[in-house]
Amino acid sequence: MEKLVIIPTYNEKDNIRQIIGAVFSLQQAFHVLIVDDGSPDGTGGIVKELQAQYPEQLFLEERKGKLGLGTAYIHGFKWALARGYQYIFEMDADFSHNPADLVRLHHACAHEGADLAVGSRYVKGGKTENWPWDRAVLSYGASIYVRFITWMPVRDATAGFVCYKKAVLEKIELDKIQFVGYAFQIEMKFTAWKLGFTIKEVPITFIDRKEGYSKMSKGIVKEGILGVLKIQWQSLFGK
Repeated sequence: MEKLVIIPTYNEKDNIRQIIGAVFSLQQAFHVLIVDDGSPDGTGGIVKELQAQYPEQLFLEERKGKLGLGTAYIHGFKWALARGYQYIFEMDADFSHNPADLVRLHHACAHEGADLAVGSRYVKGGKTENWPWDRAVLSYGASIYVRFITWMPVRDATAGFVCYKKAVLEKIELDKIQFVGYAFQIEMKFTAWKLGFTIKEVPITFIDRKEGYSKMSKGIVKEGILGVLKIQWQSLFGK
């Protein structure tokens, strides 16, 4: 198997069974790694139950406590590289990302010359649905802000629906990625771009979660605003 979907979770018992089933129902074959941060609602227990049904496709890494989105993905990336996966995906558990679009992201990397494919809300054909106006303004404003500060040619730099080729994650020094929240996604794309990798945006429809609750907070937004400045400063002037 060459394709692994990493799904970080914290209190996703309302979604986890359905999202795993949706990935495994695709015509293309994917493996799934759940990185659960000790969800008190029993998310990890549900995944363990499902492993009996999908013993060679579904994997679980449990961590103690809520350690942040970025560190969950870094954990998953290292796990994937150690096992030789060629295409490694990031995806949310809450159906804001349509699992069927995994196939389109993979195609961009496997057949269209992309080293990193981004499921994008802000290219032609991309859109959002059922989002509160304040979240929509914040997200779109962030995309403009990131491009203005970093000059990176990516319209949806904060997107969390991504396919990486193995070579990208092997080249990035994962232990040096600084951010864990909103800025993590920006830093990963910026680092890949600076290393000369090709980024392609694939239009998607982003749908606000139907079950559970958003993990967005003021601290995450603040990290994004200040983090972008720090990322560009270090790029221009060194650490």
